[in-house]
Amino acid sequence: MRYNLAMAILKIDHQPVENEITLLTQEYPKYIKLSADIKQQILYGGSRLHFECEQKLTENENSKNEDIWSGGVNLITKKIEYTAVANIKPSVNNASIEILDSEIREKFKNIVKKYFPDYE
Repeated sequence: MRYNLAMAILKIDHQPVENEITLLTQEYPKYIKLSADIKQQILYGGSRLHFECEQKLTENENSKNEDIWSGGVNLITKKIEYTAVANIKPSVNNASIEILDSEIREKFKNIVKKYFPDYE
């Protein structure tokens, strides 16, 4: 994992250990905001706004907006969530904050579960 302590945004490339969870939850103590490039299968997390994770994906990974989807994990309920203002993408028929397309939603879920396997 690469650390950006100023904003606590991490590229998640393995299951986070306790000190990494602490960094990822600096903004929200029981929730981690996540953004994934579903084409490259790259995940960033820990931002205050999903946009900040998306920015890391576009700047560091050359991700395209149509491939970036956002949500998060609730550390209390162990649930994967699929909502973010950043998901409103009329150009790809997603006019909601929730990931509506079942195929895109499944890809997002699979990337998140890779690093948070106990979450549904």
